[in-house]
Amino acid sequence: MTLRIIGGELRGRKLATVPGMQTRPTADRVRESIFNIIGASVQGTLVLDLFAGTGAMGIEALSRGAESAVFADNDKTAIRALAKNIRICSLEGRANIIQWDVLKNLNIVRSFPAGFNLVFIDPPYDKNMIRQTLSNLVKSRCLATGARVAIEHSPREPITAEDQNFKIFDQRRYGKTLVSFLNYML
Repeated sequence: MTLRIIGGELRGRKLATVPGMQTRPTADRVRESIFNIIGASVQGTLVLDLFAGTGAMGIEALSRGAESAVFADNDKTAIRALAKNIRICSLEGRANIIQWDVLKNLNIVRSFPAGFNLVFIDPPYDKNMIRQTLSNLVKSRCLATGARVAIEHSPREPITAEDQNFKIFDQRRYGKTLVSFLNYML
C-alpha cells in the first residue's frame, strides 16, 4: 500500500508504512474527508496524534499549516516508521514522538505546552479503548477549550462522549470505518 500526503505543502510526499497488519493506516479518501470537515481550522493548531502509527494524520495536519504535533504510539515498529516519516518530510523542528501506552495515562504530554486544539485518535478497532483514551485526555488537562477531536473507530464501537466533557458535532461512515468528530467543552 502506498501512503502519501494528500494536501498542503507536502502534498504527494510518500510515507513509510509499517509491515504487516498490526497498524492500519487511514485510507487517503478518509483522511481527505476528515480534513475537509476540519477545514481551515487546522492552521496554527497544536496537534496530538494518539495511536499515531505511521503519523499520517499528524503529518497531514502539519502539511496543512498546523504549528506543531506530538505523536504517541506504543508499538516500536510504528515508532520507527513514524520517525522515518518525520525525517522524510523534514519536520523534526515541529514534531515530537513519544513511545507511550495511551491507555495507561497521558501524563507524558504534560511536558509539552498545554492547549492541544486538534486531536486524532485511531486505536485498534473493537478493543474498547476510546472511552479510556477520552478520560485520559481530560485527566491530563492538555486540551484547549473547544479542542476538536477526530476518532476513527468501528461502527460496532459507538461513541458516548457527552459524559466526559465532549460533544459530538459530526459523524461520517466510510465502509468499515466510522469517524466521530467531537468538541471538548471544559
